[in-house]
Amino acid sequence: MTRKLLAELTLPDDLKKLSLEELRQLAAEIRHELCTIVSRRAAHFASNLGVVELCLALHRVFDFPRDHLIWDTGHQIYPHKMVTGRYHRMHTIRTRGGLMGYPNPHESPYDLFMTGHAGCSVSCALGLRIGDDLQQKKSRTIAVIGDGALPSGIVFEALNNAGELQKNLLVILNDNKMAICPRVGALARYLDRARTHRVYGEVKQQIQRALARVPVVGAQLERAFVQAKEGMKAFLHGGMLFEELGWRYLGPVDGHDLSALIEYLEMVKEVPGPKILHVFTEKGRGFPPAERDPVKFHTPAPFQWQAGKVVPLKKSSAPTYTNVASEAIYRAMERDKRVVVLTAAMCEGNKLQKVRSDFPDRFFDTGITEAHAVACAAGLAKSGMRPIAAIYSTFLQRAYDQLFQEVALQNLPVVFCLDRAGLTGPDGPTHHGAFDIAYLRAFPNFVLMAPGDRLDLPLMLDFALAHDGPIAMRYPKETADEVSRQVAPIELGKAEVIRWGSDGVIVAYGNLLRQAVQAAALVAEHGLSVGVVNARFAKPVDRELLERAVRETAFMVTVEEGTLCGGFGSAVLEALNERGLPTHAVRRLGLPDRFVEHGDRAELLHDLGLDAEGIAAAVLELAARVGRRRAPVSTERIAG
Repeated sequence: MTRKLLAELTLPDDLKKLSLEELRQLAAEIRHELCTIVSRRAAHFASNLGVVELCLALHRVFDFPRDHLIWDTGHQIYPHKMVTGRYHRMHTIRTRGGLMGYPNPHESPYDLFMTGHAGCSVSCALGLRIGDDLQQKKSRTIAVIGDGALPSGIVFEALNNAGELQKNLLVILNDNKMAICPRVGALARYLDRARTHRVYGEVKQQIQRALARVPVVGAQLERAFVQAKEGMKAFLHGGMLFEELGWRYLGPVDGHDLSALIEYLEMVKEVPGPKILHVFTEKGRGFPPAERDPVKFHTPAPFQWQAGKVVPLKKSSAPTYTNVASEAIYRAMERDKRVVVLTAAMCEGNKLQKVRSDFPDRFFDTGITEAHAVACAAGLAKSGMRPIAAIYSTFLQRAYDQLFQEVALQNLPVVFCLDRAGLTGPDGPTHHGAFDIAYLRAFPNFVLMAPGDRLDLPLMLDFALAHDGPIAMRYPKETADEVSRQVAPIELGKAEVIRWGSDGVIVAYGNLLRQAVQAAALVAEHGLSVGVVNARFAKPVDRELLERAVRETAFMVTVEEGTLCGGFGSAVLEALNERGLPTHAVRRLGLPDRFVEHGDRAELLHDLGLDAEGIAAAVLELAARVGRRRAPVSTERIAG
């Protein structure tokens, strides 16, 4: 029976005892375990398949955690977790209470940062390096960054700074020609200079032959790092850009050749100053369907590999809010040639493939460059176009200054479609869209909307495109519900009454409207008449309706899937306070002032008291505290 190496690993130091052949066996075992993981639940797959050998080589050559290692982005962390003492818990990954799908310092000293967003690794690594030097600590610092993350503005800021400081820092450029979707931009073409030949081995041989002909130094060139010869190599390999920034450029090296990787890493770790090792990897390596379609297998739904075929374990035909939004965007582009769409490397996540294929001249994927995307959208709006910036809620935070300076201050009509607003489930705190209500509500000129269900969303997008100013619409990573009613038209700052009640009212902002309706039905069993309002707007809020609720009912509960600090509930309290109305009978429900961990979204909503039962419990508790006041039930329909 073949010895199972992965199960025997306790610490990364164990890798130093293995032969090259055993390391290759270990790589195969890790890939088999990755296939096992995705047979249980949706998990990052293709990116992890691509870094197996790189992970093993790094832990073979360096001494972590005495040395420092940052993975950017962290969705390629699974092999690292397996060899740092967490293999036996991998079955819990991305489940509540289990391992996180990204690096997590609370899990292991081998994880330094929760790196769920892209591009910050070089800056953080430089800070670590400076700090260790000031404290005279003996260590090495390594950042692994993907070619898809490389164009992020903060990366160039860090490269520029480190090139001046000349600190001992190693950046490994994991070049697989992909972000989630294929990478875009001029830098991608620049990196492809080293891939100009059909077979990378041929390029490597040609370079080696060229270097061997250099007088005196010859085959000793790479170890000696003679400046003139390094310049030749940088030119031949397409690394001149990095050399000009003060970095030594090495490679490229085959990222699946363990022997070559170990040799290069052993060589480069003794070289002082900042250096970049260019590594070619293949996203999806070792699993043919993922090799052929790494986009589809970035985070696939659970499947099994049977008789050479991928067999999905779960199928759902229910549309998501993302699907509804993409369809609405497509229809808007059909109607109005001024409408353009920008996204920051999230074409697949935002389901904009059809928009990209059918309107190529009006679709712009800027790569992982949210700040640039927002500023570019401002320019498009200034020119007379109607730009839609389709960016995840949590990723839009990366463009905070551009939201202020280029959009809000100029009062430009940019529409922001904020996907993944609220809890994103197993992706956890790096991806939860918790803060967009609070961080956008502070900006003058901004209008904030959230559809209560799938029927609201297309109406809101049309309203947003006709609005003469910046406007943001948030929606979750969730199946799109439909609340039964006669849908009222969208009017600026006007809420929609689903039903009125004589005892109290639940005012729901966004997709928790269905849970609010269910909660009202639950408390009705206790004899309470509680109304439900679809708030629709967090800025401006419907002050007239809020005033009516305070005057006609005994209590109000606000519900939102966003942070309570500065969120929709805070806007309600502010509006009531400005009108001199009491707020003691207002209870706010939302995300607490802490980072919410990963888990199934339904589980998280339950834990936070944001499911129907939790909302109902809050209503009953509030009613018991403030009492009930029977007021005449209004039959007037209020659309605002």
